[in-house]
Amino acid sequence: MFTNIAAYLFSALDNLTPLRERLRRTCRESNLRGTILLSREGVNLFVAGEDQAVQRLIEELRAVPGLEQLTPKVSYSETQPFNRMLVKIKREIIAFGVEGIDPGRHTAPRIAPRELKRWLDEGRPVTLLDTRNDYEVQLGTFRGARTLGLQHFRDFPAAVDKLPESWSQQPIVMFCTGGIRCEKAGAFMQRRGFDQVYQLEGGILRYFEECGAAHFEGECFVFDQRVGLDPGLHAGGQKLCFVCRQPVSKEQQSDPHYVAGVSCPACYRSESEQIQITLAARQARIREVTTPLPGSRPYTNQRPVNIPGACDRLPIVDALQRVFPHLDPEVWRRAIAEGRLLDRHERSIDPSRIVRGGECFLRREPFCREPDVASDIRILHEDDALIVVNKPAPLPMHPCGRFNRNTLQSILCQVYHPQVPCPVHRLDANTSGVVVLTRSRAIARKLQTQFEAGGVRKNYLALVHGHPDWDTCRAEASIGQEASEIGTRVIDNDRGSKAATEFSVVQRRDDNTTLLAARPLTGRTNQIRLHLAHAGLPIVGDATYVGANERGDRQTLSITDPPLCLFAQSLRFDHPVTRREVTFEAPLPAWLSRILGDRE
Repeated sequence: MFTNIAAYLFSALDNLTPLRERLRRTCRESNLRGTILLSREGVNLFVAGEDQAVQRLIEELRAVPGLEQLTPKVSYSETQPFNRMLVKIKREIIAFGVEGIDPGRHTAPRIAPRELKRWLDEGRPVTLLDTRNDYEVQLGTFRGARTLGLQHFRDFPAAVDKLPESWSQQPIVMFCTGGIRCEKAGAFMQRRGFDQVYQLEGGILRYFEECGAAHFEGECFVFDQRVGLDPGLHAGGQKLCFVCRQPVSKEQQSDPHYVAGVSCPACYRSESEQIQITLAARQARIREVTTPLPGSRPYTNQRPVNIPGACDRLPIVDALQRVFPHLDPEVWRRAIAEGRLLDRHERSIDPSRIVRGGECFLRREPFCREPDVASDIRILHEDDALIVVNKPAPLPMHPCGRFNRNTLQSILCQVYHPQVPCPVHRLDANTSGVVVLTRSRAIARKLQTQFEAGGVRKNYLALVHGHPDWDTCRAEASIGQEASEIGTRVIDNDRGSKAATEFSVVQRRDDNTTLLAARPLTGRTNQIRLHLAHAGLPIVGDATYVGANERGDRQTLSITDPPLCLFAQSLRFDHPVTRREVTFEAPLPAWLSRILGDRE
């Protein structure tokens, strides 16, 4: 048999560090397990072991000045209820968080267990107040006791402030497991004007010792592997769910929803319910990360600058001009002079430096503030491999140009930290709709293989200017590989990359616009926009590809601009882990809902 003791005593203590080391040594040598909390306000402990070893510990504690009157409550068990031995120094031996509460000097008067039983036997008008947490109350409490809906004892002060004012003039007997919480709770209630507050001396466990089961229903929750003790102070056969910390009765242990270490009837959720809970938590985190937008406050932006092999042995400014042809060389001279271009050791660069292919530099830009973007990112699906989102517009996919923190990838990295979601494909900043990311690079490579092989079916909807003279069409104009200063491409049938898109008319509208369904068979940059502009059907809201031979001066729209009417409606592919075909579809954006609503 193992002897179990629970004890506390509020008394001013000092020299806590040597006391902790001495108690650790005693417990280790005696093979004791449990927890001893020490603080300047006293001691609180739960310990179990062989009886002789336990008695030795009690004697050592009573030898400490101020702990001479330590009186433990004793029970017995056939197994060791604790896994390890902890001796800790804490700010409080029972966390309460209210300054000025010192039970060592003042607390509410105590009522002996037998006296309380006599009051209850006589039917005296008294309010029994359970100061324990909800999951403890669930296992058992006094008949007719009032509870406070606590998740933690620190919630007690706020709960007291909500009690009826009429309680302040009536007898209240509060109770907890062993009495320690009532020591602080009673003093606090007196401070709040409750004049007739008593605390049950020794708590429920002392009441069990002296009065048995009278007026009590169920068991008393204890914080060890026994979970609950019956009025005879014997373990009641309960188990603890290590997921939600709720006690699990013998009957509940036979429930199919009880799986040790996984779930119990109280916390079990069906797969669909758990998905909804997870997605709701993700959406809350997205709102937190994007309120305000992460790039809305000035910050120092640091970006790598990689030197390609073709620039080997060039002066640094010449090399950078080749890498960034749209920037004036003076931009780089000024950055070097001001110490904003650094080497990989973050040291200043000599303006006459000759670079080597493969070198990496760091460009530092202080006081950056990024343009506002749409932040209503919606998680459509997630599992152990994939994250599927509905990307709003305008919102860039990844850091580039004027955008670094205000991008889909940067935002999701904060939401899913420490994981780094990997985009498998991309949408233009101005295009909304379905985007797939993976939780690892290995999964990303598997899925990217499907995209490259044309194994992913992509469906878009686009509103274009004009009415085509066809109902279906296949566009095969090649797309140039070189990007302009703002990142645009051109149709180049001589040297460009092959591209193919299938189009079909959904609705010809009276305002000389047409709603088209588009299915890209290849994945070139700006492919749908280029093919439609080349056909004389530019997309409504496109500020870049405005006609067959016309180019706008912007790539990314402002948050206040009319939207680009291009929507990535759905993706269908084989799941990279399960190998089963999956389809993900995004809800319609506002501009498209209006159009389809008009049609109905």
